[in-house]
Amino acid sequence: METMPRKVLASVRLVVVKIGSAVLTDEGQLNQDFFARFAREVDELRRHGYRFIVVTSGAVAAGLEALGFSAPPRTIPEKQACAAVGQLRLMRQYEQEFSAYKRVVAQLLLTADDIRHRRRYLNARNTLKALLAADILPLVNENDTVVVSEMKFGDNDNLAALLTSLAEVDLLLLLTDLDGVYDCDPKLGGAARLIPLIEEVDDEVAAFACDSKTCVGTGGMLSKLEAARKAAAYGIPTVIANGRRPGVMARVLSGEKEGTLFLPRSHRLSGRQHWLAFAVEPRGTLWLDAGAVRALVERKTSLLPAGIVKVEGDFEVGDPVSCRDREGREIARGLVSYSAVDTRKIIGCHSREIAARLGYNAGDDVIHRDNLALV
Repeated sequence: METMPRKVLASVRLVVVKIGSAVLTDEGQLNQDFFARFAREVDELRRHGYRFIVVTSGAVAAGLEALGFSAPPRTIPEKQACAAVGQLRLMRQYEQEFSAYKRVVAQLLLTADDIRHRRRYLNARNTLKALLAADILPLVNENDTVVVSEMKFGDNDNLAALLTSLAEVDLLLLLTDLDGVYDCDPKLGGAARLIPLIEEVDDEVAAFACDSKTCVGTGGMLSKLEAARKAAAYGIPTVIANGRRPGVMARVLSGEKEGTLFLPRSHRLSGRQHWLAFAVEPRGTLWLDAGAVRALVERKTSLLPAGIVKVEGDFEVGDPVSCRDREGREIARGLVSYSAVDTRKIIGCHSREIAARLGYNAGDDVIHRDNLALV
């Protein structure tokens, strides 16, 4: 246990750091002391060979005062107005502090659509790579000025988790106002115990999260556990630590006992599989029999029409779909070779019968294993 953090983090060089509103703000306003400290610590770590992508919250909180809000706005237009004003203030604060160290920062605003669509996903990846190659610090945030529910990531924890594969990073670091994951909510009093190491985010671990939320933040501990699970699937460790503590990033990266460390999965998804599993929005559902589930999970095969028992949704060739067992558990996601209309016609049939039923054959499988990701 003592040497585990040091061993897992020894090869880390590129880090996604997500900073929550509870760390960035103080009494609803941007905490200038934090920004100054953060810039100083990032500059020092950069001199030791580390590189960072920062996922920053705080745009809405930064715009509250300018628009005269004494409490977080309730309507979407009001939130978007706060974000529009606050985004400028937020970036100006970062730029001002990092300029003292001659560090250039860049803003990258994303919506879920930018990640779901493969071409835009690759464009975002290329932009990040170009910025990092030029030694520029990317500051990433959800584009709250235009985003609506169907375009949202959910929260910046999820956005940060998706960036692990998009940017091919080595560590996901979630900075919050707690020292890590506890076995019960420490803010409620009692004998809460910090959990230093979590091997897998299962139902027992998820039960520790009460999902309490701050007045200016959108993500609770439950969303951070889900982010850690997604990063682990890509083979990336995650650390949840207290961003209000000076020097916390240096201690994490040196392998000291700090926060909660989540171990990565030994059998990692590829970048494309990670995108399929967590970034795309399924357009339909394929319900599978037990044999098909075993074939996908145990033998890592393609999905054949013989194992499909029901088709839901209206999807076209190349669209993402969810694959579920008879109990409704999601087994995989993938890109289909046949439309929903044609898939319904070949349910349960042998692959050699596809041409007779459809009048053509686009392949023996409904989802090829190269276009399939187990979830």
